[in-house]
Amino acid sequence: MPEINRRQAMVPAGARIIENANGTAPGLWIEEGDRVVVLLPGPPRELKPMLARLAAGWLSERAPGLSLVRRVLRIVGRTESHTEEAIRPLYSEWAQAAVPIAVTILASLGQIELHLSARARSRSEAEVALDEASSQVVERLGMDVYSRDGTSMEQVVGNLLVERNWRIAVAESCTGGLITSRLTDVPGSSRYVERGIVAYTNESKVALLGVAATLIDEHGAVSEPVAIAMAEGIRTRAATNVGIGVTGIAGPGGGTPEKPVGTVAVAAAAADLVRSRVFRFIGDREHVKFQASQAALDMVRRMLLAS
Repeated sequence: MPEINRRQAMVPAGARIIENANGTAPGLWIEEGDRVVVLLPGPPRELKPMLARLAAGWLSERAPGLSLVRRVLRIVGRTESHTEEAIRPLYSEWAQAAVPIAVTILASLGQIELHLSARARSRSEAEVALDEASSQVVERLGMDVYSRDGTSMEQVVGNLLVERNWRIAVAESCTGGLITSRLTDVPGSSRYVERGIVAYTNESKVALLGVAATLIDEHGAVSEPVAIAMAEGIRTRAATNVGIGVTGIAGPGGGTPEKPVGTVAVAAAAADLVRSRVFRFIGDREHVKFQASQAALDMVRRMLLAS
């Protein structure tokens, strides 16, 4: 049986096929009176473009004269409850506005996402309302809002480096190259990423970054002094404007009562400014590594904004 016939044989009577340009499973559009059921394949790389085409086509035809616009704000350095407490007073104002705004808070690894949605007679009208609401959020949360349009942390940091014509180098231990990988995931990152070194052992920290062995003996490999020495060491050797140093215990083993699993020391060093902090992350090895990379990039972001 030809392929088209096999597909048609599995389509319910009256349903329309939604073409899938990125996979083999088509979607289905089923109408029943004023209601619509949409069936789409699950993989995001297939589902997202299909849904985007529906929103611009068949779905928009069923809602003439109305535009639904969503804005994603990304927040770092706060818990979900802390974020909710700070912006809750805005909810009633948004709900009663000429263009009502709905809000959803989502907690994810290393950040909080604030989804704002507005429905208006035109897209421009909805955008204006969302601009105002976004500004109100920034007024309350300040620099903890690192993106007002869904931009990733690595892209935000990259944009700031480009604006200043700065270059960056990264010295990683427990993150194993994840920070450098995230930075170089951004197209055009060769403009600002100079190098990354994974110095996993104490010996490599000494040999590759110039960390003093006595510093490790005195404070331990997972400590602010060692993270600072790693950041300054990579910055000096790479001759860059800023350097990152990260050292920690990703688990599941290796922790101690004084330094449990999830303990990570992060430092960022520029010519006239050094920032550092010890974090206590929760979760498994993958979660600790990602949160450490997010904290390191955020430290650089705040440093760049203050420069």
